[in-house]
Amino acid sequence: MPTDDTSAPEGLDRRDWIAGLERGLQVIEAFDDAHPRMTASEAGERTGMTRTAARRHLLTLRHLGFVAGDGKLFWLTPRVLRLGQSYLESARLPRIVQPFLQRVAAGTHEVAYLSVADGDEVVYIARNGPNRNMNTGYVLGARVPAQVTAAGMMMLALREPAALEGWLASRELRVFTSHTIASKERMREELVRIRERGWALSEQQLDLNSRGVAVPLRDRHGQLIGALNVTMPIGQEKAEDAVARVLPVLRETAQAMRSLV
Repeated sequence: MPTDDTSAPEGLDRRDWIAGLERGLQVIEAFDDAHPRMTASEAGERTGMTRTAARRHLLTLRHLGFVAGDGKLFWLTPRVLRLGQSYLESARLPRIVQPFLQRVAAGTHEVAYLSVADGDEVVYIARNGPNRNMNTGYVLGARVPAQVTAAGMMMLALREPAALEGWLASRELRVFTSHTIASKERMREELVRIRERGWALSEQQLDLNSRGVAVPLRDRHGQLIGALNVTMPIGQEKAEDAVARVLPVLRETAQAMRSLV
């Protein structure tokens, strides 16, 4: 049943809580590849709001330029990208890692990334390297399911065992290619292996002929911040040769970054 409850979340005084802002962001996030255009009723169903409340938020977002509509259907406008761009331009981490990513790109001749976890997805927040690999790379701000990327599997593997088991129990593993790990038991085994060796390899799980290698990025206190990784076309290079070529550079760079992040 849709609801318009405005109670504040635990840990935040109701006087400091702006429920309308929360609801507006929920409406924006309700749009995805399966729901690129929605009616107010559909938006309400996806956000737990009534049709009337969803329509009011959609009309407000349209007035602000974040949404367009034809009177029945609504869709996002490019203005929404300003939200992500503001983070990339203002956050400290994407800026300070650029010299290090350049070091990785120069040492491996591959595209280097810094990625962070956001729920079930990996978000690529910094990038450096040749454009020749764009077909097997990610643009800044790209969001990719964690289960199919080296960076995502690296960060999943470092979760507490109970949290990881909870994640596996509550998720259906999506299949993207014939190489995607679709078995939860196999995924569990692979994540344990990644945790033990301290680096991750993912091949053709999301895109055919694409390979990724990742290592964890920690701060000076040992806390996990994200993952440092490279992507590359597989070509004729064997997996073990690719790992031997890029892993030392990734590890050395991640270690050098610890005092700065």
